[in-house]
Amino acid sequence: MWIQNYDPRGSWPVSTLLAALPVLTLLGLLVSGKVSAGKSALAGLTLACVMAWGAFGMPLPMVLASAGVGMVFALFRIVWLIVAAVFLYDLAVATGQFEVMKRTIAGLSPDRRLQAVLVAFSFGAFIEGCAGFGAPVAISAAFLVGLGFHPFQSALLCLIANTAPVAWGSVGIPLRTLSVVTELDVEALSATAGRILPILSLLIPFWLVSVVAGLRATFAVWPPLLVIGGAFAAVQFLWSNYVGFELVDIASSVASMIAGVVVLHVWKPRDVWRFEHDGDDDGSRGGRPADGQVALSPRTIARAWMPFALLTVMVLIWGLPAIKSLGTTATKDWLDARWSWKPEVPVLHLQVAKGRAVTGRATPAPADLEKAVLDVVPLSATGTAVFAAAVLSGLLLGVSPGSQARILAKTVVRMIPAIFAILCMLALGFVTKYSGMDAVLGLAFTRTGPLLYPIFGTLLGWLGVALTGSDTSSNVLFGNLQKITATKLGLDPILMAAANSTGGVMGKMIDAQSIVVAAAATGEDGREGEILRAVLRHSIALVLMVGAIVWIYAHVTPWVVVAPR
Repeated sequence: MWIQNYDPRGSWPVSTLLAALPVLTLLGLLVSGKVSAGKSALAGLTLACVMAWGAFGMPLPMVLASAGVGMVFALFRIVWLIVAAVFLYDLAVATGQFEVMKRTIAGLSPDRRLQAVLVAFSFGAFIEGCAGFGAPVAISAAFLVGLGFHPFQSALLCLIANTAPVAWGSVGIPLRTLSVVTELDVEALSATAGRILPILSLLIPFWLVSVVAGLRATFAVWPPLLVIGGAFAAVQFLWSNYVGFELVDIASSVASMIAGVVVLHVWKPRDVWRFEHDGDDDGSRGGRPADGQVALSPRTIARAWMPFALLTVMVLIWGLPAIKSLGTTATKDWLDARWSWKPEVPVLHLQVAKGRAVTGRATPAPADLEKAVLDVVPLSATGTAVFAAAVLSGLLLGVSPGSQARILAKTVVRMIPAIFAILCMLALGFVTKYSGMDAVLGLAFTRTGPLLYPIFGTLLGWLGVALTGSDTSSNVLFGNLQKITATKLGLDPILMAAANSTGGVMGKMIDAQSIVVAAAATGEDGREGEILRAVLRHSIALVLMVGAIVWIYAHVTPWVVVAPR
């Protein structure tokens, strides 16, 4: 058994710098704009392997096995999902249904500011609640491009929008995982997160429009922005505090979409805001038929939206939580038990132990041993649900299996550079996880005192998501560390564990995986560095806002934090 060493150089600043080098290399190359995302990820992965073996003393077979486990995870949980989501979009485009969808959205409002909020914020949050793991950015960004938004702008908007709902994404998986790791009550964690993020949820629609059109144009449409953001925030708070944690995103996004439809039927902007390049054949006409076009019938609209309706149904079925009153198990569990292959990796499984600085124990306990199982789940993976929805939609729309296969092949070929980058990035993340380098970075944040730790603890969650690309992974990585540190400093462990997840969501827009997905979905391959530079300031500003809220709850209004039920 190998125990992670968090200070192999005998100097925590030096050890922290060594642990940060792979990620700094990846991000530095991306930001430079001179190296592709795939080459940047490969360079970061190579340096991570060298550091894990040479600086932190991890046996080389374990290092290589860690990278392999990460790639398998990426293939079935991330790549498969993104390819399936883009395939669904490509089918909608090929059959002409996407044009009808564009006219439907434009029919609600010809104003580009409001279209951006409805698609990136409301619709994106709905996809996050169902699927997560990159699907919201991929689908909603492609949607905006189809509506006539600039590809770069579409990527930027959807990355910023995919923040507030992430803590409850994929039917509540991040908070469920945080509860398991910390042994804290999941309902209390969800309720506390539901008292932090609604403040940001109310703000995000205004933030998005300011990115599109500037502050003056933002306040010109403040009534619908307030209604849409307010509906989302109110339901997010109420559902997370008084109903449950699994369906928070779905309920909030549906509420915001309904509120948007209602308010846009009774309120119209004084001046419709359009792009300079808008013409009569795009989404700026407000849904009015162009010359020679026939008005859309309800049946035509329903047929066009059918692929995404099927997507919703299939993903919800795949991710059903256990129905405790009936004693049934989740769909994924049922499929996993029958159609999965999860072999343990001999050189890695239960052979790596977390150190005392993270666990609080001098001798590793069974719970401190890292599991390493190849995650080969061809049927229970969410990507399979999305793919099934795409294939079924294609058949219902009259697309033959052969034509679907050709469309899928084009989708895969187009996404090969992004797939390679994602595989390398997830491999890098798993190497840093098993070697303990990510914990080294986290421990550097814990050296602050109780006065400042609420802010730095929030930044720790942000760092975790930026490193791993997942709020769930960040919760696994730093959740227990937050609990231990909070207890030592006299802070509420529920609050700091929730801060890990709520701060983490603001790091989602800058993790390399999300940026590659956004670039691939919008056809902006090669501009990943520009996208990162554009979203970085938004990410920092938003996480500092979350940190300020957590600090107030910790030191000014501690009664806000929910006690375990």
